Order: sequence, then structure tokens, then C-alpha cells
Amino acid sequence: MATIDVTEQSFAETLENSEIVFVDFWAAWCGPCRMFAPTYGKAAERHPDITFAKVDTEAEQALAAAANITAIPTLMAFKDKTLVFSQPGALNATGLEEVIQEVKKLDMDKLRADAARQPA
Repeated sequence: MATIDVTEQSFAETLENSEIVFVDFWAAWCGPCRMFAPTYGKAAERHPDITFAKVDTEAEQALAAAANITAIPTLMAFKDKTLVFSQPGALNATGLEEVIQEVKKLDMDKLRADAARQPA
């Protein structure tokens, strides 16, 4: 599966329709973003069960601001509509694969139960 472009209008729907969503916040002028793009695209092809989305921070400034993006590229991962990973900087193929596997293994019921037990 190829990557998809998401906008402020389609972001919530994308999270709603997929169990796991990775989001690459990028800009055309960003060298590290351009270097990360092929790695991200190849991961999307290897993992058709995951939605790999891209957000152009220049075109989608309100969405980037809402996501508190302060550096690009920034990679976020959501599982069951919950943010479970966020990190600025370009990952290499091995690093990205490690994050993908960790997100796939995450037990969301346990995560929610642990969060519920945390003091406010």
C-alpha cells in the first residue's frame, strides 16, 4: 500500500478507519524529510496492514500546529486512535522497522488500564 496524503479535514477519518496509523509530518524544502521519504514509502509497501500517512506542514499549517510539530520530519504513530509514538528526526530503515514492530505489539487494553491507574 502506498502512502496517503492527509489534511486537516481527513485526519480524524484516517485515524477512525485504521487500527494503526503512522504519520510523517514533512515539508518539500526539508532535506532530511526528502531523505526519509523513500524509507517511509518502502515501509508502507512492506506493511499493507498499516496506514502510512503524510502531512505537508506547509499546506497543512493548522494541522501541524494542532499536532505541536516543532521540527520536521516528525513521525507519529497512532494505535486505536491513541498517540503511542512521536519523535522528530529521520529514522533509518532499521529504526523505522523497530518502531513499527513495537507499535504492532502494543497491548492497548493494558496501556489504557495502566493509564487509568495513574494518579491525576
